[in-house]
Amino acid sequence: MGREVILTSEEITAICKDIAAKLDDRFASENIKAPIIIGVLKGSLNFMMDLIKEMKTEIMTDYIQVSSYSGTNSTGAVILKKDLSLDITDRTIVIVEDVIDTGLTMQYLTGYLQEKHNPKNIIIVSLFDKLYLRKTDLHVDYTGKVLTENKFLVGYGLDYNELSRNVPYVYVATPEDVNHWNKLLEEIK
Repeated sequence: MGREVILTSEEITAICKDIAAKLDDRFASENIKAPIIIGVLKGSLNFMMDLIKEMKTEIMTDYIQVSSYSGTNSTGAVILKKDLSLDITDRTIVIVEDVIDTGLTMQYLTGYLQEKHNPKNIIIVSLFDKLYLRKTDLHVDYTGKVLTENKFLVGYGLDYNELSRNVPYVYVATPEDVNHWNKLLEEIK
């Protein structure tokens, strides 16, 4: 039985090119100089790196890390693990995320950044958007793919307890995958 692939490597490349072109156009039309692209660690790393490779605009990059997941489930509590290193005061920032579902993590993150760092403008980009799970009034500016079913995705930065981030496409994890990963995690303890 093959994997249920949600995005192939080729589809991911097309998404990155499309969103990068839209961002470049926006920055040019709004005369935005050196926007700061902020990756939300660790899930967005692959997407952010491929996205910025396609951009023509001069940019700066930074990372922030928050957590709300344990295994396959959201905990509902957002924890800031790593703050920014750049000063984003009065700057346009682009937050790059892997998946937005309830919107609670992104709502926390944008509120935190506005309160502590005072950026001029926040643009939100997500590879996946699970709109049907939204619990907030969050607006995502650019989305790679809207999902309509709640499936646990791995690959291309998305993980199960840090495993499978390096797969170059996104697929649905099966119970067999989870059992395999749990065994592997037990072996390396």
